[in-house]
Amino acid sequence: MVPKIASMASTRPLCSIPSIFLSLSLLFVVSLLFFFSNSLISNPNPRISHNTLQNGINVYVAELPRSLNYGLLDKYWSSSSPDSRIPSDPDHPTRKTHLPKPDKYPPYPENPLIKQYSAEYWIMGDLETSPEKRIGSFAKRVFSESDADVVFVPFFATLSAEMELGNGKGSFRKKSGNEDYQRQRQVLDFVKNTEAWKRSNGRDHVFVLTDPVAMWHVREEIALSILLVVDFGGWFRQDSKSSNGTSLPERIEHTQVSVIKDVIVPYTHLLPRLDLSQNQRRHSLLYFKGAKHRHRGGLIREKLWDLLVDEPGVVMEEGFPNATGREQSIRGMRNSEFCLHPAGDTPTSCRLFDAIQSLCIPVIVSDTIELPFEGMIDYSEFSVFVPVSDALTPKWLANHLRRFSEREKETFRSRMAKVQSVFVYDNGQANGIGPIEPNGAVNHIWKKVQQKVPMVKEAVIRERRKPSGASVPLRCQCI
Repeated sequence: MVPKIASMASTRPLCSIPSIFLSLSLLFVVSLLFFFSNSLISNPNPRISHNTLQNGINVYVAELPRSLNYGLLDKYWSSSSPDSRIPSDPDHPTRKTHLPKPDKYPPYPENPLIKQYSAEYWIMGDLETSPEKRIGSFAKRVFSESDADVVFVPFFATLSAEMELGNGKGSFRKKSGNEDYQRQRQVLDFVKNTEAWKRSNGRDHVFVLTDPVAMWHVREEIALSILLVVDFGGWFRQDSKSSNGTSLPERIEHTQVSVIKDVIVPYTHLLPRLDLSQNQRRHSLLYFKGAKHRHRGGLIREKLWDLLVDEPGVVMEEGFPNATGREQSIRGMRNSEFCLHPAGDTPTSCRLFDAIQSLCIPVIVSDTIELPFEGMIDYSEFSVFVPVSDALTPKWLANHLRRFSEREKETFRSRMAKVQSVFVYDNGQANGIGPIEPNGAVNHIWKKVQQKVPMVKEAVIRERRKPSGASVPLRCQCI
């Protein structure tokens, strides 16, 4: 028996093949865990840094004098004259109180007529932030024109226009005695003499024109540039009638704006954000606060007002953007299931973004509205779009909204809560300098600009090879 046992022992392998495979597998797994644990320790947020480095856009900031951006804020805050367009100016009260001290980066106005257009301030603030704090920024600032995808022109065009409008002197449409026009001219004279502008004829230059009248006197000179606008209202002329005799034209004669090259950006919301967890039962069906009559349009708004003002569950309030109106709007939007969004002077307004922050389901009455970040966001997931013809049918709109079930409205608000941050500019810093919200408005704007870059570069190359003296007719770039 002993020899037999010895023989068996001598021929038996020390370890079976499955055991060896299992051991090697365990060793491999342990090695991977060790490697990834070290990687996570050395790079606590690899997703943001990787995306920023690989997918960002290179931005060169044109070297405009400070007087055309932050210096304008110095001028604004040093003035003691209140805005002539509003009864109570929070920045310049009738009895002069303590105003912010001049700083390298002054705060942006709280005046709601100006604050709603503050995109220029937050975009510039991100670019001015020190590099080590910009890890979440999609725009990578470069300091050589040759390294840039686009050239950002740091002119606070909206603030400039609003300061001129607010002085009440009636000089805005004139060139003589118009400080805003003088600044517009200074900007264009400067950038048009740079090599960067000459290489592309300004096509790769980015201007922030959130107020519909910003840079009004020089629009034709920047028509080829990338324009950041809140909508296309007031930018183009249309034929009075189309060829088939209808009231709507089939084509636009000529425009400086196009969805091909330009970017629709959000207004700055004026109402605070309501988290989904704080949402409470809403008692009214539909809410609207604003002016019934508009001096530059708004006929649909006036007709809707007359149709809805006596409708049960509908609240239509005349209001103005002052402190009292703000508190009324907060209560009204948070207490209503739906918020009406008709066109006024322009197709859109900050009211839409106030509604989103208030989790009040937007009811957008428009056939042609353009909205920020289309393609990144599907507004139909949290908004109700209504044709003008249906909205102007008596009783139709209120009855349509009443058909939505509680579950459908909860779904709308749940989806809306997920995109609230997309429309936020504010980074929580009084001077606008500091890390931005990675999923906020500034990064989404630069991502949309990046989408335009290949088409801009194609246009530049096409222009360079065009024979000298050749004339190319204007083409409608509409889609």
